[in-house]
Amino acid sequence: MALQSTPFRWGALARLLHWAMALGLGYAVGLGLWMTDLPVGIQKIKTYALHKSVGITLLGIAVIRLLWRLLDDRPLPPPGTPRWQHRAAGLTHVLLYGLMLLLPLSGWLYNSAAGFPLRWFKLWNLPRLAEPDPALKALAHDLHVYAAWTLVALVVLHAAAALEHHVVDRDDTLNAMLGRQPPVRRKDPPP
Repeated sequence: MALQSTPFRWGALARLLHWAMALGLGYAVGLGLWMTDLPVGIQKIKTYALHKSVGITLLGIAVIRLLWRLLDDRPLPPPGTPRWQHRAAGLTHVLLYGLMLLLPLSGWLYNSAAGFPLRWFKLWNLPRLAEPDPALKALAHDLHVYAAWTLVALVVLHAAAALEHHVVDRDDTLNAMLGRQPPVRRKDPPP
């Protein structure tokens, strides 16, 4: 299992970071939707703390993922991919990466502007990004919510495009992220 990507398949680290982010974002967004309706009490406080810790973890994964993306190769687009589709995929990825950074940072800013302490899984205190400020708190909250829904929409679009490649176009786009061996016609070059 190659750590780095090849022209035909994403490497093990890129796949691990991709799927960890996908699962983590799904969990964090689900938790975020659920926690807002909890009655005020210890369960709500614990759930908010978990949501924040998961968000900070995802920020770390996003930074590592972005750095790895800058260093790692990426698979070639399938033969015959229209230029517009390749550019749309590139733009979608830029937006996804931007939102993977913006979402936890806006949550951190919201938490700071609300005057709450931020502890990562009860292990470390993180610094405030701003002093308590009601106007900044409202702005950061709105930014966090809109970023979350925009990210959800882009993830759905991203997943639909991957399924379209797999089911309709019958190319190796999805297989490249799943780590499956491509058909013989697209054999990896020797190391």
